[in-house]
Amino acid sequence: MANSPQSKKRARQNERRFEVNKARRSRIRTYLRKVEEAIASGDKDAAAAALKAAQPELMRGVTKGVYHKNTASRKMSRLAHRVKTLA
Repeated sequence: MANSPQSKKRARQNERRFEVNKARRSRIRTYLRKVEEAIASGDKDAAAAALKAAQPELMRGVTKGVYHKNTASRKMSRLAHRVKTLA
């Protein structure tokens, strides 16, 4: 348990950041899910549009420290490959 004023403040900040990051992660997952659903339906145009919308959101997550740069790049690469191979 936090005892010093500094550690109490740090605990409060951590709680707030956790909420913000949780919302940001959820938003990114929603964008990624839309791409997955478009791929599953087989609609290449919808999948490409969803991927284009998801990319800046995912990279914003990197900038804000929610995801590591390589993780986001890997996710984008895999999704782009799957969209590209749609008939």
